[in-house]
Amino acid sequence: MNILIRTSIPKNYQQVFSSFDISLFKALKPPFISLEVERFDGCQKGNEIHLKIGLGPISQSWVSIITSDYKNDLENVFIDEGKVLPKPLNYWKHTHKVIKIDENSCEIHDDIEYRTGNLFLDVLIYPVMFLQFYLRKPIYKKYFKGHKNAP
Repeated sequence: MNILIRTSIPKNYQQVFSSFDISLFKALKPPFISLEVERFDGCQKGNEIHLKIGLGPISQSWVSIITSDYKNDLENVFIDEGKVLPKPLNYWKHTHKVIKIDENSCEIHDDIEYRTGNLFLDVLIYPVMFLQFYLRKPIYKKYFKGHKNAP
């Protein structure tokens, strides 16, 4: 299954991308899910992110590896892929793009591909997965409105 969420931000794309750090990562935590960051290396190829996520008393591990990152005059991109995933997921690839619109605005793309190994289950959890990432839109807007890298 694929999910693509686009969020317009009235800031320079390089300033926005430079803010993809542990503070933003924690700010983007979905509601109703506990999140413990055990390791956060950053957003460059080879970096790792280790999490404990939970719903109520149930906690599971999530380990993602940054498998690619690149920059050019129009966008900054990094891709995280799941190495250890919580049930029911068995595949995860999240492409993060910050795309230049003009000198003072950009668009953040959260492009997610996930699978459970069961198409019915993929479709069943789609609304929850979509909502978790759709809820990032107001968080991004608020975070970057007051962020220290404001132009």
